Amino acid sequence: MRPLQSQPGMCILPSLPSIVGRRTLGFLLAMKDQLSLEDDIDTVQLRAAWDRVLTRLQGEAPPSWFERFLKPLRPVEVRDGSVLVECPGTFVHDWVKRKYLQSLEQRVSDEMGAPLQIELTIVSRRDIEPVVHEAKPTVLSSPASEPSFAPCDRYSFDTFVVGQSNRMAHAGAKAVADQPGRLYNPLFIYGGSGLGKTHLLHAIAQSVLRREPKFKIVYVTAQEFAERFIEALRGQRIEAFRREQRNVQMWLVDDIQFIAGKDKTVEEVFHTFNHLYQQGKQIVLAGDRPPRELHLVDERLRSRFEAGLVADIQPPDTETRSAILINKARAESIDLETSVAMYLAEQVPGNIRVLEGCLTKFAAIGGIEGRPLDFELARELVERYYRHTSRTPSCDDIFRAVADLTQIPPETIKSKKRKAEIVRARQVSVYLIREIRGDSWTTIGDQFEMDHTSMMYAYQKLTSDMAHDPELRERVSRILRDLRPEQ
Repeated sequence: MRPLQSQPGMCILPSLPSIVGRRTLGFLLAMKDQLSLEDDIDTVQLRAAWDRVLTRLQGEAPPSWFERFLKPLRPVEVRDGSVLVECPGTFVHDWVKRKYLQSLEQRVSDEMGAPLQIELTIVSRRDIEPVVHEAKPTVLSSPASEPSFAPCDRYSFDTFVVGQSNRMAHAGAKAVADQPGRLYNPLFIYGGSGLGKTHLLHAIAQSVLRREPKFKIVYVTAQEFAERFIEALRGQRIEAFRREQRNVQMWLVDDIQFIAGKDKTVEEVFHTFNHLYQQGKQIVLAGDRPPRELHLVDERLRSRFEAGLVADIQPPDTETRSAILINKARAESIDLETSVAMYLAEQVPGNIRVLEGCLTKFAAIGGIEGRPLDFELARELVERYYRHTSRTPSCDDIFRAVADLTQIPPETIKSKKRKAEIVRARQVSVYLIREIRGDSWTTIGDQFEMDHTSMMYAYQKLTSDMAHDPELRERVSRILRDLRPEQ
């Protein structure tokens, strides 16, 4: 490869080894006014992660929202657990803070592999230079008068790696894409964050629209559904909102668990579901737990969610993680050896987004430092960024993790209430505190203001139930992995 020639306003990168693909080099050069040799790897990873977030949002958010409010945002740096993001003006700042801050924080945290908050700052428009976003979803054609959902072109069935952990969900999604409304209606896919639920929803839409470009599809996250519903109520546009959601041939709802506890939204989802189901329109839902665990959702709606096929996606095994890495590397023209992919798949904790972020960081370090992407660099990367030497999680950390899974607040978990779902959350908390921290029964009992025999019973009860309930065992193991990822 010939050395790069100096151009005005362009930093000179060291000669990159041929092992780094052209798309990786293109990614680095596209950031020429943003990236210099003085930039740390965290900044490189942040900007790559932000591009992936925008790519996902471009296929999900209304086009006018994306172009006006989301595309102009510019990430600056990671600082003390926060991402500093610049906004072009007060109006954009206030809109993003009100409507998309929580969603952006969740997506950036997923891509970066660590919980992060977003700190929005206002800058003048003239101070913001345009940012090139190389990866853009293909907008598939539909009637000009009826704008349709444009799925991300990266999320297709061809790029979805099938393994034992996701085989049923993949088969269900393929069947729905081939014969919408005929086989599995509704299709409910559930699993942890970053395991491929959104990928399958986009893949279904991609497959259908390639075959029938005028097929009317709505894709919406539960959070977006709730926000648009509230706006429609306030603006007295509820009939227009209902036409938008119901006058479709396929309804895709992501992160359905976020409707829990929102009574009016749950009721609207219930009526929308019934309307579409009775007309034989295809419904596909995705969430982080099975329908019966959506405790704050009306039983009538939960039972309807279970009326079709309920398919789970489990965390992939090492071989599947390795195959995902190799596919990602091939798509990015990165020459990744199988042995290196296997090592990263084994040693890097976290979900698939974390693993893909690791690959981006791996290629960026090799390019910036002019090193081959070999086993030695992989080992250094793991030791530097992914070898966990952090403190033991506190009891509060464990309560928050259980609360995230069950949607039961920590103070309720620690109370003496006897509702079945609260008792189960309390048993899980006792089990995790004992397994992770090794606290004595008396010390654990102090957290609940209960005696040590109650704690012993809770631990034994959960252990016994997990032995006979694979789904319960997997859910508890998932929290255990998240709190203690080196296991």
